[in-house]
Amino acid sequence: MMKKYLVFISIIIFTFGSCDYLDVVPDDIPTLEHAFHDRPRALQYLYTCYSYLPNFGTPYDPGLASDEIWSNPQRSGNFPNRGFDILYFGNSTNDPILNFWDGRQNASSLWQGIRDCNIFLENIDQVIDVNEFEKAQFKAEVKFLKAFYHFFLLQLYGPIPIVKENLPISASPEEVAVYREPVDEVFDYIIELLDEAIPDLPLKIENTVSELGRITMPIALSIKAKVLVTAASPLFNGNTDYAMLIDKRGKQMFNQVYDPVKWDKAVEACKLAIEACHQADHGLYQFTAPINITDSTRLVLQVSQIVTDKWNKEHLWGYLSERGQYYNSRAREQYTIAPLHGDHRIFSGGGTWAPTMSMLELFYTENGVPIGEDITYDYADRYSLTTVPKQAMFFMQPGYVTAKLHLNREPRFYGSIGVDGGWWFGLGRFNDRAQWPIQSKMGQISGKMGIERFSPTSLYLKKLHNYESVYNVTAYVNKNWNWPILRLADLYLLYAEALNEAKTTPPEEIFNYLDPIRERAGLMGVRESWTNFSKLPNKFTTKEGMREIIQNERSIELAFEMHRFWDLRRWKKSQETIGKPVRGWDIFKETPQEFYKVTTLRNINYTLKDVFWPLRQYSLSVNPNLFQNPGW
Repeated sequence: MMKKYLVFISIIIFTFGSCDYLDVVPDDIPTLEHAFHDRPRALQYLYTCYSYLPNFGTPYDPGLASDEIWSNPQRSGNFPNRGFDILYFGNSTNDPILNFWDGRQNASSLWQGIRDCNIFLENIDQVIDVNEFEKAQFKAEVKFLKAFYHFFLLQLYGPIPIVKENLPISASPEEVAVYREPVDEVFDYIIELLDEAIPDLPLKIENTVSELGRITMPIALSIKAKVLVTAASPLFNGNTDYAMLIDKRGKQMFNQVYDPVKWDKAVEACKLAIEACHQADHGLYQFTAPINITDSTRLVLQVSQIVTDKWNKEHLWGYLSERGQYYNSRAREQYTIAPLHGDHRIFSGGGTWAPTMSMLELFYTENGVPIGEDITYDYADRYSLTTVPKQAMFFMQPGYVTAKLHLNREPRFYGSIGVDGGWWFGLGRFNDRAQWPIQSKMGQISGKMGIERFSPTSLYLKKLHNYESVYNVTAYVNKNWNWPILRLADLYLLYAEALNEAKTTPPEEIFNYLDPIRERAGLMGVRESWTNFSKLPNKFTTKEGMREIIQNERSIELAFEMHRFWDLRRWKKSQETIGKPVRGWDIFKETPQEFYKVTTLRNINYTLKDVFWPLRQYSLSVNPNLFQNPGW
């Protein structure tokens, strides 16, 4: 029977989409018998199930297809950004970029991953040297992965098939030609798998030397919370934009009536996940500097250290890339985001991932409210020139002529984005009174060089760079770190969002999860900030006002961590945000008067069809029961 399952893999691949390297396995090759012969080989198959995880935080992360980061279209293939390519060049049905359905164009085939998960679940019991306790844990890990792969596909493509088990070779053509299922049914199946997995997962990883990144109970509970928040969000809860999606069976793919009960389920899931995380000793990270720096510099560095301090206590689930050491160590990302410094100019791709003007304006003022709301902030005149005062010396270069927009901002602004006239701490310089200066005008040390060595917006991405990475004149020495797929602040913010949506007015408990994140960032709590500094002092007292506060807080706290792409879509805000013109300062100018003119780099044509990604036309030709997403 095992050999027949292998034969079927080839058949169903051509139902979901093509995969050129997998052919029918001859009957005389006992592949599965070997794969589950003993514990070492079973573990190898378990790790194969993990290997389909998307390449989080790399140039092949869908999260780059958002309004956070822009790239230079003239860059070489050495500095990819496939999300940017989707926005700049557009996607297609002929051979879609980042095709997770078929495993093409720099994406893994998640359907193949699901099939391998099914094979593992069908065969792990036959391994004689794995005890029942460990088998239960292995099964739980694979059920989680199977659920996560379904969830990832659901978020990208909307309605998807549900693959509960691999069909035998005797399956009829009608059985093999699968259908896409309604989104609520897919969500229910994902939750079913997670509920089956959670009881058999460990609270924490004991072998931290070799097993970090494997699934724990807090990870599974946290992903369950995220799944339920997503199911309750506007994209999937009463979304009439997709009323036309009815398949050949007459099944409506999207529910057409908003269901508030979904938020109640999300609240309970978030609460249980947070309790498990606390029990497993997860907490909000606090950066304690091993060097003598001011508290201002500590708050700035903390922003990147939350992400790049490897496996710190806030990281619930981390990722190490399968694409080899260059991505595994985060060397590529750090190497390409840093600006050019001094005489060495060793960074051959500086600014390849460049923050946009929309992100520059998103961060709060030093008073913890949006720049357009702060009663002390000259919003109308924010693009005018000013001189950096001495009291801002740990955030900006004193005496430097810059835009008002760059001053009087919160520490997360200076920890996330490097601006003209700002500082870059680290790279061998650990004195906060002698940091690397960022000077981004034409002809300056961080300005445009050649056709690809520059930031197209003039802005640099500080958040994804560990300050301990150094260069020794001739070589770049990278500080390794894991990508945080999920961290505790993300879960806190999901809980705050669910609490607000589940009630008619914001409950008191929300502040217990918003304010610690803000206070860590050096800001006052929500009440204090809005009451004392906002033009809308009562904003936090209404459901609509608190919704905007929470969404802004998520976008700032999790900026550049690839969450905004998913958040904007589930909030149904992607068309109005990603569809805005991409802007930056004028990098081709040499004087402050010319440089500080807001310039449009690209007008993005982002419509409803871009929300859910296209299926490859070949997949539709092979399986007539599938249908294309609207607009493609």
